[in-house]
Amino acid sequence: MEYVSKSVEETAQIAKDFASSLDGAHQRAMVVGLYGDLGSGKTTFMKYLAESFGITETIQSPTFVIEKIYELQNKKFRHLIHIDAYRIEKEEEMLNLGWSGIISDPKNLICVEWPERIKGIMPPHIVLKFEHVEDNESAKRGEHSRKVSIA
Repeated sequence: MEYVSKSVEETAQIAKDFASSLDGAHQRAMVVGLYGDLGSGKTTFMKYLAESFGITETIQSPTFVIEKIYELQNKKFRHLIHIDAYRIEKEEEMLNLGWSGIISDPKNLICVEWPERIKGIMPPHIVLKFEHVEDNESAKRGEHSRKVSIA
């Protein structure tokens, strides 16, 4: 599926719809890879995904801390784990952070920004691709369109 977002509100709706589509019946953690260039909307999407699960604290990309874990009061998932692998130089760094354990827990929903940095240890996962969309008319109005593809 592909969505085009021309506003923060549209991105919020995409995240909300995505959250409601997730089911909690699986053997291991549900892992989502967020692919895209800087500024393509990954963290904005995460903000609204977290909000749709009832998280009220400010969501920022965990670029320097690598991983942020949020407790959920949700029947499908117990934790939302937001990982930013941008600064990971070797996959072993993720393994040292307990990667094997968190991907084994079926009550974890794990969202990884920059998953290509740890592609050798990424389990099968939902792929979300974020792209800037060039649209001259939108640019003239100061809008920045983004395409979100879910596979």
